[in-house]
Order: sequence, then C-alpha cells, then structure tokens
Amino acid sequence: MCTADVRDPWLPDRLLRTERDALMPLLRRTPEASFDLRTACPGWTARQVLAHCAAALVRIVEGRLEEGVFLPEANAADVAERESWPLARILDELERGFTEAGPVIAETADGTLDAVALGEWVHAGDVREAFGEPGAYCGASLELALPLLSVTSRRRETPALVAVLRDHPDPVSLGNAIAGRPPAHYEGDAPTLIRLYSGRPLVRTRYTLTGATEQELLIYR
Repeated sequence: MCTADVRDPWLPDRLLRTERDALMPLLRRTPEASFDLRTACPGWTARQVLAHCAAALVRIVEGRLEEGVFLPEANAADVAERESWPLARILDELERGFTEAGPVIAETADGTLDAVALGEWVHAGDVREAFGEPGAYCGASLELALPLLSVTSRRRETPALVAVLRDHPDPVSLGNAIAGRPPAHYEGDAPTLIRLYSGRPLVRTRYTLTGATEQELLIYR
C-alpha cells in the first residue's frame, strides 16, 4: 500500500519541476485568446489561475508570507495586481516560481507549504481542462502528486480512506484514523480521486465512495 507517513521534504520540488517541464511548453505555444477561457475555479479564467499560481510561488521564493497570505482576499489582490501585465510576464514569473520555490519549501521544517505545491499541480490540471487538453489531474506528475496528496490529507485532518485505483498498481492510504470508525473506501481512477480531494467538478466521472462524504475529504476549503 502506498503511504506517506514520513514527509519527504524534496517531494514538492520534484513535483513542481516535473510539472514545469510538462506545462510550460504547452502554455508558451497556446494562443493568447485561450487564456480567457473559464476554469473550474469559480470566477477565474486560465490567465487568472496562472497569475495566482505565479504569485503564490514567487511569494514563497521571496519570503513574502505575511499572515493571511493565501486566503481568498489576498489571492484576489495578487491576481488583480497582474491584470495589466503582458501574458509573457505572467508565464515568466510562473516558470521562475516552479523552478525556485521547491528548495524553499523543502527548508520549511513543519511542511506547511507542501500543500501549496500540490495546489499548483491541481491548478495546472484546471488550466489543461479549460484548454481541452488531455491529462488534467494526471500525467507524468501523478506519481509525485499521490504521495503528496497523502501527506496533505493527513495534515488537513481528513478521515482515513483507502483508495483502490484502476490506473495505479497499489492502494493509496489517505487521511487519519478516527477511533471507532473504519477507514472509508474509494474505487475509481486517480484523476477522480484528485478531483474529490481538491473539490473539482465530478461531472462524467465514475467512482464508488463508502464510509465518508465528499465534503469530508476536501483539503482546500
């Protein structure tokens, strides 16, 4: 069974760099008009999602992590600040963040920033889905995202769950044991598991979930 009881401090860095190498060529060749497409994030276009991602990562790089920095109001302010930027500047900032944020996250001993790296990967899936690209919430980075999801699900205090994935050889253990409550059980594919935990739309997905509700599994609220 795939578990992640011990934090790997360099896992976020590997995830960010792998996603950078997969995502940035797609973004650089996509026509600018496509960045105005709406995403699964309410109210945000692909451009705005990427502006948020770039701002979050560069804040980590530059150590600008004041209280409330990743709350919705602060995220909206970061996006608004970048509304007048050329798209190329946003993409350059995003690539810098993908490249430089990982070592800073690794040095954060309590692992509080690990979930940001996972969130960046999920947002990359949001953009792929908006563009109509295959591989949203999966692809080459999935093998890095799953153990990071396991760690994050424990930190965010979701209930214990065993996921049996059709597209992954080993069950994945997530969340925390609750006295008197057996682990929940999920059967389905890995991208749908990511959608469940990140609160993304589940339209056209097929899965079974017993012993927990979708709301209990959310790691981003």
